[in-house]
Amino acid sequence: MRFRSPSRRASMVGAALAVVVGAGAAVSASVALAAPGAPGQRPSFCDHDNRHTPFAQYLCAESGDLLDVRIGDVHPTQPSLGYDEVYYKLGRYTLGKDAINKKFDDWCEADGRVEAASASPDARLDDSSSFTCELPVGAETADSIAAMKTVVIGPGGEPFLTDGHHTLTSFYETPDGGADLHVRLRVVANLSTLTRQDFWAEMRAHKWTYLRDPQGNAVTVNKLPTSVGLAHFTDDKYRSVLYFGRDIGYAQNGLPFQEFYWGSWLRDREPIDLAAWNPNDQASYLATVKALTEAMTALPKDAVVDSGFTAAELGALSQWNDGKAVNKGEFDKLSKPYSDAKPGKIAYTLEYKRAQGLA
Repeated sequence: MRFRSPSRRASMVGAALAVVVGAGAAVSASVALAAPGAPGQRPSFCDHDNRHTPFAQYLCAESGDLLDVRIGDVHPTQPSLGYDEVYYKLGRYTLGKDAINKKFDDWCEADGRVEAASASPDARLDDSSSFTCELPVGAETADSIAAMKTVVIGPGGEPFLTDGHHTLTSFYETPDGGADLHVRLRVVANLSTLTRQDFWAEMRAHKWTYLRDPQGNAVTVNKLPTSVGLAHFTDDKYRSVLYFGRDIGYAQNGLPFQEFYWGSWLRDREPIDLAAWNPNDQASYLATVKALTEAMTALPKDAVVDSGFTAAELGALSQWNDGKAVNKGEFDKLSKPYSDAKPGKIAYTLEYKRAQGLA
């Protein structure tokens, strides 16, 4: 499989600079859509008739490519975010206690290069010379590529984000980020030759879009946000609380919109009572996460959670907190207050909300 690693800060107008690396990354079997003879085939992607379209710079992207994308160009495929996940990231970026700011780790991971190796005292996301990643461009591994955010190329070359809405929104919102920040995304498929109607039919068929609002109501594709950034999304409180349950009640497994399916289960099946949940109080938030994740791990693994997915398919753990005591493992990390040397995610979320007058 071929991977394209264009210069991440250079203009994407014209042909993309490609660095081919050999890596056996696991990419969805659905990328066969980009094979010769299939819908979305490549022969006419780069013809001259398309070179002046707004997203012409992405038309040549093939499935498996690591494509340099301006984050202001990506089109979301979901209507909402768990705002508290973004607030955690922004809290970590602006109030963090890390030796190297977590935003550089997040950017390097998103770019397929594991984590930050170094950063100057005045390092900025929008200055790639001010920090380095563990892996240089061209040395990506199957594991580092698998961790990347993903995109499908739509009609006219428009990039549709299928994973990474929270991460890219955090980059968009941080002061040294913004719409013009670039990062590479892994291309799942190129469907740019399809009509809009056929494109969305394929996106639905492969579950590469999530078309429900926080109340569970259907959302039409023309009502999806046109850009990342908090102002473009509605807030889904169920998605927020699910984020903090990672590695306590379930493990991420690469399934797009995994937490949204769990969130729908939480909203519709009501496995726990959310009436007493105060999302601005750490003790209340922790108690809610604990009750929720205990309910998740108690489910039979073949129980259907949402949209036909079973608990096993949605990554439910066999044991709560992966079998560790309440004062150990991921739940213990989550429980740490902001005063701790290594605060937990909820503590960063609440500290950021207080600092911004959001709590």
